[in-house]
Amino acid sequence: MTAAFLLLALARPFAEAGPAAGCLALAHRGQNIQAENCFARLTSAKDAWARAEGWWGLRRYREANEEFRRAVAERPRDPDRKVRWGRLLLERFNPAEAAELFQEALQIRADHAGALLGMALVAAHGFEQRAVELARRALEADPGCIEARVLLARMALEDGDAERARAEAVEALGLWQEALDAMAVLAAADWIADREPSLWVERALRIHPRYGRLYSEGARFLVLNRRYGDAVQLYRKALELDPSLSGVRSELGINLMRLGRDEEARRELERAYDEGHRDAPTVNALRLLDGAKHFVIRQDAHLVLKLHRKEAAVLEPYAREEAMRALAAFQSKYRVRLDGPVRIELYPDHEDFAVRTLGMPGLGALGVTFERAVAMDSPSARKPGSFHWVSTLWHELNHVIVLARVNNRAPRWFVEGLAVWEESQASPEWGERLTPEILVAVRERKLLPVAALDRGFVRPSYPGQVAVSYYQAGKLCEFMAREWGFQTLLRMLDAFGARQQTPQAIRQTLGLAPEELDARFLSWLEQSLRARLDGFAAWREGMKRLTEAARAGRHLEVVREGPAVRDLYPEYVEAGSAYELLATAHLALGDKAAARGELERYARAGGRDPSLLRQLALLEQEAGRAAEAIGALRRWLYVDPLNEEVHRRLGELLLEQGQVEEAIREFRVLLALGPADAAAAHYALARACHAAGRIAEAKEHVLAALETAPGFRPAQKLLLELNR
Repeated sequence: MTAAFLLLALARPFAEAGPAAGCLALAHRGQNIQAENCFARLTSAKDAWARAEGWWGLRRYREANEEFRRAVAERPRDPDRKVRWGRLLLERFNPAEAAELFQEALQIRADHAGALLGMALVAAHGFEQRAVELARRALEADPGCIEARVLLARMALEDGDAERARAEAVEALGLWQEALDAMAVLAAADWIADREPSLWVERALRIHPRYGRLYSEGARFLVLNRRYGDAVQLYRKALELDPSLSGVRSELGINLMRLGRDEEARRELERAYDEGHRDAPTVNALRLLDGAKHFVIRQDAHLVLKLHRKEAAVLEPYAREEAMRALAAFQSKYRVRLDGPVRIELYPDHEDFAVRTLGMPGLGALGVTFERAVAMDSPSARKPGSFHWVSTLWHELNHVIVLARVNNRAPRWFVEGLAVWEESQASPEWGERLTPEILVAVRERKLLPVAALDRGFVRPSYPGQVAVSYYQAGKLCEFMAREWGFQTLLRMLDAFGARQQTPQAIRQTLGLAPEELDARFLSWLEQSLRARLDGFAAWREGMKRLTEAARAGRHLEVVREGPAVRDLYPEYVEAGSAYELLATAHLALGDKAAARGELERYARAGGRDPSLLRQLALLEQEAGRAAEAIGALRRWLYVDPLNEEVHRRLGELLLEQGQVEEAIREFRVLLALGPADAAAAHYALARACHAAGRIAEAKEHVLAALETAPGFRPAQKLLLELNR
């Protein structure tokens, strides 16, 4: 076969690139100098499309964009030009405008395979379920669309379905034996399964000796499977083969950040930026690294705490105490001993946390675990009461221990399910809430089979499916623990650690087919929720009536009808719940004991509104129930720790009850918050230190109180007593 004929045969898979097909065929074989010369010749062509492709091949993206603008203006009814321009924009971090061009092409020709593929790529970038449908439509329009087949393989592997991913990749190779991206998916599936993909590596590198994307594709899938350290090794191999892969260098930097290796991360990210790779993840990650001066590190043998300077003194004692409690409990329960410290980072700006974890803003999660590192929102990152930061910390630390037991090898649904279930084991007031959206999903049979449950986390098909999947996974673990015992969950973990897939692990551990587990679980879940499901419509109508009565001041009506409505759906503790309406009505009628009872029920059901927890603490204290008041204040503290009042009230109550060390901690935190009445805060801490026999500290703080307020009589009296 002559070289010209071979080039012509190779160019066919790149036909959508029009005038650049031959150049891309050369690049596909790793003939970079010849490909570069080919692209350079195109930049002098008469046709604007050819010039655009030439500049694109030379990585001169600004010139390529301008030439595509001219090319489309010359022939506005040519869908091929619009699709190629869209692909350039998609490659250069502009999916929104790319999608507009793909849509314009589809308006010209509804079955344009390249435009359908472009829309699928945009959707896949956002992990949207419709990406699968769009890719299949592209294949219907053009059964020879290799890229659509490879995209289906990638998405199957993202969903944890390695068998389907392999089948789709093999189909792509059947269409074209040199489909390098299909080989990369097959190699990635082998890496995930802890098999050395020598067959695919050798085959791909024979075609393209510098095909670094073979390794970067595997790294991306290892990241999705929480194997960040392994991913870093593959990213490095990719760059050894092809140092020009600036996007891969950026991904390496972001994953080094995830592992807490910030200096290495900065070097890789700065180099990627200098090479022109300036997408949002790269830029945002560098900005976040520049902001490191605003954080402090507190380290010991067990923990590395990274906290913002403005709140470090406030959060450190609670974060440290809860982290040590969680780690001790989980290491004992899961029979794991960590050989080094765990890193915990709290971010007061949610977008900083999102950048830290994903490389760009927009993350909806509260926390993320990267092997031995946990990054999460600080309590100040969200509205007080909108999330339980201690529960989130326990959730993420459970990931640390569970993933350590299985060497980061377990499906997402089981890892998340264990963590959700363990939250409720730590406290029945914690864990995933039974929201109306979850009830509707259960009623409408929208729960996924256990063998496909990972898809609900990665590629949701309806709004709210991620939350539904968290709830389902947690309940599945609860069901298995109830039916077969916690030891069965450990055995299932070990099966996953031995690289078994979900169906195989279930058959081996439970002696059931996955479908039988699904049937038994759904029957148990629906039975446990039967009253809520049957009464949901009545609850919704009852809440409307209660809310209207409360607004109209008809408190007796609320008190009369409220309990029945509340008990139809006692897990509902969001704003305007029946608990809140009843407590308000009882207070309006002067029945503080009844109001206190409703707020106690609200707290036990997991209610987190700081104002309601504050009200409960005041009512408990007024009723002389000091222990219950302390409990209510601690609940408030767990959702709103940067509030001065909670520390002041909790410190005073603890001091009254003789719990002086805890009182000292609360007053120290109060001072760290910079209270409006600094003299009173110093005086309170002096009293607590005096009670603990710490005379020198007591003198220090009573003098600080008098320095702020020289006429403060109680402080003067305490100083005299201390001097005696």
